[in-house]
Parts: sequence; structure tokens; C-alpha cells
Amino acid sequence: MKQQLLAFTTLAIMATPAFCLAAPPHPGPYVSGFLGVSTPRDTDVTTDDYANAQTFNDRVALDPGIYVGGTAGYDFGIVRLEGELSYRYSEMKSITDQADGYQFQSPDGNLGVLAVMGNAFFDFHNRSPITPYWGGGIGFATMHLSDTYGIDTRSGTAQDLLLYPADDATVFAYQAGAGMEVALNRRISLDIGYRYFGTATARFDSDRSTPTELKFESHNALVGLRVKF
Repeated sequence: MKQQLLAFTTLAIMATPAFCLAAPPHPGPYVSGFLGVSTPRDTDVTTDDYANAQTFNDRVALDPGIYVGGTAGYDFGIVRLEGELSYRYSEMKSITDQADGYQFQSPDGNLGVLAVMGNAFFDFHNRSPITPYWGGGIGFATMHLSDTYGIDTRSGTAQDLLLYPADDATVFAYQAGAGMEVALNRRISLDIGYRYFGTATARFDSDRSTPTELKFESHNALVGLRVKF
């Protein structure tokens, strides 16, 4: 992941001189599309087994995954207001039982997050075509948790267990970030940015006897194109 971010930054720096002669962008409505990488933070997962009066607490690590989306909004010159639709997807890398530190073998599961956000970004215009910005947004996210399995060998035999049943949940979401807009001409610009994204705790209870709760947080790097009208 560090190598990917280094390459991402290097390309952005190398590309900057080529755009320095472009005219700064002008205010007005715009649309954009972007593609990037989402790096989720490890998350605590709680599962209540009502039938056996037990609670299981796991620590789940997720692999970096795709981050893709688009926006539509209006640039007022100093502030931009926009609506955003984005999607993040990550495979589960490890699942650890926090009670005894046991790590389930061959974890098989994934988490997808579809977010609808309302954002506000503040632009710091200057005499160059490069405009730094910062801001954030709030909205909601629909999270899809797949059937998640792991092999447990603590009993002496390998058991392939269903740890979390598949389900969907919709929760409050938020994000904050910064970046730079590089004008290619008066209507088209390159967007290079970072977002920190998080959700409230989601409850997955398709199996009401064993509901599972978790929240999602991730670091996100993106590159996109913005077109103004």
C-alpha cells in the first residue's frame, strides 16, 4: 500500500508542471467522477449469541480495496456544495477472537459500503491553476456484510464456522478530507484528494438469535476529473 501511495504522489508531482499554464477554473455547476483506494481501519465486531447467553468480541482486519464514485454540485467561488455517491469494497484479511487471541484460519468474507453524502468544500484560490481545498460531509451508508466463515481448530479438529451471517444495514456516515484541484482548462480539472470516512455502528440481524455489530472507518485516496458547465 505504501508503494501505491508513493507512486500516486510521484505521478501527481510530475504532472503538476504540465498544468501550470492552464487557466483557473470558473464558478458554476459541475459533475465529477473519481477512482481510488480505500484502506479500512481494523474494527471491533460484537456478536451476541442469545441462545447460549454468550457474547463474542472479534478484531477484524480488512484488506485495501476499491473506492469509486461521483459527485454533482455547484461551485460558488469560495465554497462548493455537492452531493456524492460512492462505493467501497474490502475483503476480510484476519479475524481474531479477543477473548483468547485466537486467529481464525482462512477467513472468507467481505464488506461493501455504498454511501450517499452531502459535502461542503472550501477552495483556496490563488494566481496559479492549483487550488487547495478542505472540507467534509455527512450522509448515510448502506453496508453489506457477506456470509463470513473461518476455520476454528481450538477443539483439536478443524471446523468451518459461519461467524457472521449475510445482511445489510443503513447507518449515519461522515467524512472529512482535503486535496487539490488542478485546472486543465476553464472547464475541466484534475482532482487529487484524501478522505477520512466513517460510519456509526451498524447492526446486522438477519439471524435474530445472533446479531452482529460493527462500524466502518477508512482512509481513502482518490484521483478524479471535474467538469464545469
